[in-house]
Amino acid sequence: MRRFRIGSLLLVGISILLVSLPAPSQRGGEYTRPLRPVVRGSRGAVAGGTSLGTEAGMRLFHAGGNAVDAGVAAMFAGAVVEYSHFGWGGEAPILIRTRDGHVYSIAGVGTAPKLATADFFRNRRSKPDEQLSVRGPNEREGPIPSSGLLPALVPGMVDAGLVALEHFGTKTFAEVAQPAIELADGAPIDEMRSGSIARSAGFFQRWPTSQRVFLPRGQPPRPGEIFRQPDLARTLRAMAAAEKAAKGGRAAGIEAVRNYFYRGDVARKIGTFCEQNGGLLRYEDMAAFRLEPEEPLKTTFHGYEVYKNGFWTQGAVFLQTLNLLEKYDLAQMRFNSADYLHTLVEALKLAYADRDSYYGDPKFVAPPEELLSKTYAARRARLIDPAAASPDFRPGEIALRPAVHPSAYPGPKTNLSDVLAQRDTTCVNALDKDGVIFSSTPSGAWLPSVIAGDTGIALTQRGQSFLVLKGHPNVIEPGKRPRITLSPTLVTRSGQPYMALSTPGGDNQDQSLLQILLDVIDFGMNVQVAVEAPRFQTRHLVSSFDAHAMYPNSLLLDERIPEAAYRDLAARGHKVERRPPAQNGAAPTAIRFLVDTGVIEAGADPYGMRYADAW
Repeated sequence: MRRFRIGSLLLVGISILLVSLPAPSQRGGEYTRPLRPVVRGSRGAVAGGTSLGTEAGMRLFHAGGNAVDAGVAAMFAGAVVEYSHFGWGGEAPILIRTRDGHVYSIAGVGTAPKLATADFFRNRRSKPDEQLSVRGPNEREGPIPSSGLLPALVPGMVDAGLVALEHFGTKTFAEVAQPAIELADGAPIDEMRSGSIARSAGFFQRWPTSQRVFLPRGQPPRPGEIFRQPDLARTLRAMAAAEKAAKGGRAAGIEAVRNYFYRGDVARKIGTFCEQNGGLLRYEDMAAFRLEPEEPLKTTFHGYEVYKNGFWTQGAVFLQTLNLLEKYDLAQMRFNSADYLHTLVEALKLAYADRDSYYGDPKFVAPPEELLSKTYAARRARLIDPAAASPDFRPGEIALRPAVHPSAYPGPKTNLSDVLAQRDTTCVNALDKDGVIFSSTPSGAWLPSVIAGDTGIALTQRGQSFLVLKGHPNVIEPGKRPRITLSPTLVTRSGQPYMALSTPGGDNQDQSLLQILLDVIDFGMNVQVAVEAPRFQTRHLVSSFDAHAMYPNSLLLDERIPEAAYRDLAARGHKVERRPPAQNGAAPTAIRFLVDTGVIEAGADPYGMRYADAW
């Protein structure tokens, strides 16, 4: 009798354990269970790059703020604690859905200085000390350096956050910046940040202002120590004080913060520092910068509306690829089968060829809106051969201008490492019970970075994304925005709030986000299963970094993708390599709103050390 009771209790315990495990996707093919459970709430959710940044956003929810307040707070906090990926002098394209259902884009990327001309970079010669960076032995620079002061642009993230807060938030700058100020006073350092500082130590020999911040005792801080940024904390408090001194309400206070940063003490210090240390950025460049909300790009896909920032990002690649895939029954192909993977890869290759030929700052070149038409996509989709991978660079022909082949790009054909690209950006998504959505991909001013004097502000290196190729829409020009890889995503369904997703990963961003969205809408995965699911990465594109390399038919596969698919893809002509999940080249987060129940679910990639929380 006793043996029977023990056996019964054991069976009950096993049954309870099995029921309590997170369920895998019901239509998810061979992928099974996530490492983390999905996070769910009914009032608000935040997903970001660190637990500290995510918690900063949650604080604003608990204080009565909306998703924009939470998203900006998480972004500002991330600019303090994710200095390996992103800093206050960086950039942050943003997408926002308002409570009434309108979607806006904020072009949070800075402009090139007046002194930054293509001729300047074509004719300059690099100096030996410019090579003091985290660059690996097989990575090379193009004509525009990837580190130091020469690729610095006007900081775009600050005004992007202020515009979002002013037009769509409810709190003051001081309220949303308070977590960031506290973190600048001191925050525990983790292994990733400690390692990034150690790898940048040689670069800091050239820049004493950075050495003082990141090597306070002459050596990298160890994991678990408190890392302090007193100069940055002082700058942020001065910005909050400028708001407090302003008269005329919340909007006037935010304008005072903007003026202090872009036309006051911060701008003067940044301009003076750059002039004294061989940089091109000046006070006048800072003072001329100002953002306003814009209309986003949009397409539809199987009943969903998908929004991206303008052609100054690579986001239209995502929209073009959805248009190319619209005629296919992807679910019927089965998740991560060879047919499914081949179809997605070949569609992406066509969209990236258009990106590398036609995208650029719409304020300087006419936006190639024809690329987003369904008719254009149908014509392009006929180029996809189901049996063979194309080795060619195949941009479409449009009336706007002729395409430029990647062989015209100068410099050695080597690429930025995938691991480095993953680490040089972060992501912030927030969504609340009223359907307000915030999606951003903050980046720039990553390590190794140059701190501008005693401001505590690290300056971006995003100028490296420009080209010096004559006639190209992305050629560097004064006052122009580079065509960047940063690509937040916002999705609605029949006009109702549905999803926000973003990721680091450079050129891999829209590839990863495309797969995650399809995982959810075609294969029934929740967002946590989707961000953990195995992904591919094509490198059949012109790199947006360094020497702007291209690797025809190069295809990287997560090692969890079945061997049969690997062999089949290789037989079709893909140059396939395997890699572990922790080196998947992206680190996404995603949040989804379940309209029928009012539940908000959030997911974060554990392999990329992302974090999500919900209330």
